[in-house]
Amino acid sequence: MLTDRQKELIEKIGLVHEQEGLSPAVSRVLGLLLVSDQIELTFDEIRETLNLSKSATSNALNIAMKINRVEYITKPGDRKRYFRSKIHLWRENLMADYRKKACWADILKEVCKCRCSETKEFNHALTDLVDFVEYMSQEIPRLYKCWEQDKTK
Repeated sequence: MLTDRQKELIEKIGLVHEQEGLSPAVSRVLGLLLVSDQIELTFDEIRETLNLSKSATSNALNIAMKINRVEYITKPGDRKRYFRSKIHLWRENLMADYRKKACWADILKEVCKCRCSETKEFNHALTDLVDFVEYMSQEIPRLYKCWEQDKTK
């Protein structure tokens, strides 16, 4: 049973995930697996808690697993699958997301070379974006290292 506060948090988390392009069902599943006092939930527990159809629950879990945010385990003597958040992979997921964005820098450099010179303002904005992405690629490893050092103090 979820408290009202937990339900509110699931909704807030869901809205953020929706802004990132995920469906409402996937978003709420991710929220539930973060907020629930039980870190492993069965398919039926997820479906019933979120009031989703079997199809919506199945699709949401498959997408969440495909994007590497959820995994399932089985337990000896139990045929059920237990789903849980892969929050322990936050560093890897964050860096993978960044690497995807960093790929754009090389592509956008090519775009800059092909742009006509008459669109100066647009070209300048494009160049700024490339510069910033390259700057981030230098700073993120340093930032992560500083954070790790601060954690050990």
